[in-house]
Amino acid sequence: MNEKGNPLKDKSFSFALRIVKLYRFLCEEKREFVLSKQILKSGTSIGANIREAQMRRVKLILSINFQLLKKKQMKPFIGWNY
Repeated sequence: MNEKGNPLKDKSFSFALRIVKLYRFLCEEKREFVLSKQILKSGTSIGANIREAQMRRVKLILSINFQLLKKKQMKPFIGWNY
């Protein structure tokens, strides 16, 4: 998978940077620690969710390819036309 020019990755990274800046502002200027920590966790978890979805897609593609390969290897032994 080519990661260059991936708008979802770029936007989520920019969003995470803004969330980190907001977290710092809330901690340093407003002395809000509980809410700021929750904002930081939820705002930066988007990147992890995107990465997990991409890995799930790769695993699905590999699984499908493996099943097709297994089917092709079994064809000469069984003698059936699929």
